[in-house]
Amino acid sequence: MSAESHYLDAIEAEENDDYDAALEHARLAVKADPEHSNAWWMIVALLSPDGKYPDIEQASKALVACTKVVEIDPSRVDAWVKGGRIMVDHLGLYEDALHWWQNCREAAPLESVPIVEQTTILSDLGMYAEARDRLGSLFEENLDIANSQLARITQLHKTLERSAQQDPANHFKPWKKNHGGWTSIKMRSNKAPVSENMLFMMTTVPFLMVEVFASRALFSGLGEWSSFCLTSVLILITVLFGMSFTRKLYQRVNKPGFNLLRAIQFEASSGKIVIPEDIRSSKLYMFLFSRHPPAFQQRLEKIIISDKRLPKNWKMNLPDFDSHLDEIGFIEDEEEETELSSYEEE
Repeated sequence: MSAESHYLDAIEAEENDDYDAALEHARLAVKADPEHSNAWWMIVALLSPDGKYPDIEQASKALVACTKVVEIDPSRVDAWVKGGRIMVDHLGLYEDALHWWQNCREAAPLESVPIVEQTTILSDLGMYAEARDRLGSLFEENLDIANSQLARITQLHKTLERSAQQDPANHFKPWKKNHGGWTSIKMRSNKAPVSENMLFMMTTVPFLMVEVFASRALFSGLGEWSSFCLTSVLILITVLFGMSFTRKLYQRVNKPGFNLLRAIQFEASSGKIVIPEDIRSSKLYMFLFSRHPPAFQQRLEKIIISDKRLPKNWKMNLPDFDSHLDEIGFIEDEEEETELSSYEEE
């Protein structure tokens, strides 16, 4: 049978909800024709469907299939996006994802999605200066921004603005063994993170209840409608102020949890161990670990079992963020390598 026949059989099997048969026919199609991008894309969709959580084997094979799709057709932005999601969300390959998105920029230099994704990854890893440079390039190159990206870009901008106002020495860096952030993590390690809703209930709801009862006495002489309006305005102001206060308190109280989450992501990205054993067995670590998808957990467990420690001369291998300029008429010969502070072993 030809590759196209196998592909059509795969479509029919998928429509009949026979996903195993669909996957088998899709694999036969790419075996007959390794350049059949639609069959490769079907393999991606069957192994890692949207809204589902593949295991490490399925996620890895889906990523391989995604790579095949963009090799055959580099203009497939949907395949670039899917591959980037698998790398970060399911496999924790943050460093590799930076290179993946730079390759996407080279294939589609006028797309804004790769810059947003790179900015997010760098911000998650605590590399705020590099993240600000990435976000700045979005506007320097005057790229079109989709409406779906505006909220995310706004949130990134706020995060990076806050980081710029802080002392860079206070930014938690998991690759620094003696960083002060580890102390706060240990102090908080036996407690799970506090939810924002819980903090709102504890700090704001009591004031709302007092206002509701007190407003009857305060506004009783103003008439029913005026009393209702003034009470509503008072409650609205309290809610808005409470939400703002709760959000800041949430960030402050759960900062050790955010730091530990960054350390978990760093381990997954680097493939090396940085979290001390006493923290790894803590309630906070187990809570954060359990919130990750199955493939991420399985891969991180393999990293832990391998017990490979971060070497003293470790460096993060960042891509050349200007490599896409060659595609739009600019040629940059110099390559820069960003070096992070070394991780000192005891």
